[in-house]
Amino acid sequence: MRELRIHGRGGQGSVTAAELIATAAFTAGVFSQAFPAFGVERRGAPVQAFVRFSDEKIRLRSQVYEPDYVIVQDSTLIRDVNVFSGMKDGGIVLINTEKNGEYNVPAGVKVIAFDATKIAIEEIGLPITNTTLMGAFAAASGEITLEALKGAIEERFPAKLAASNFNAAKRAYEMIKEGAF
Repeated sequence: MRELRIHGRGGQGSVTAAELIATAAFTAGVFSQAFPAFGVERRGAPVQAFVRFSDEKIRLRSQVYEPDYVIVQDSTLIRDVNVFSGMKDGGIVLINTEKNGEYNVPAGVKVIAFDATKIAIEEIGLPITNTTLMGAFAAASGEITLEALKGAIEERFPAKLAASNFNAAKRAYEMIKEGAF
């Protein structure tokens, strides 16, 4: 079983990202589950969402404590939350940031930092980065295909919104695949 933890703030689409990633994985024939962890937080408060992938049925229902992958939608969370907690050796962390920085990551963890907000603004017209980061996740992890992601996005959003969100995802996917981050 492989696990993903998404760190974001309320209103950034972390829960939607988790649901769409799980849908894309399921569509491609993998067992998956997605769920959030938040209480009475309001917009802007830290939230987490989780996704599991497996070739077998998933019976585990706890939060993800030792992820293979982490997505950080808002880099300011790094100073408030230990987003790298429990990362597995060989894990991948995607960070939405416009700055290159040094991160205190565990040994054996790969960090991919890029400006997902810029892509989202240019493609969607809003600084909502969830689909952009989903495209990057697909490229970095190989857990979901770009085509399955496209299907999940088209199923969730109206046509015009789906097109712009997929364009953002595809652009990030290609950027990560080309190593141009």
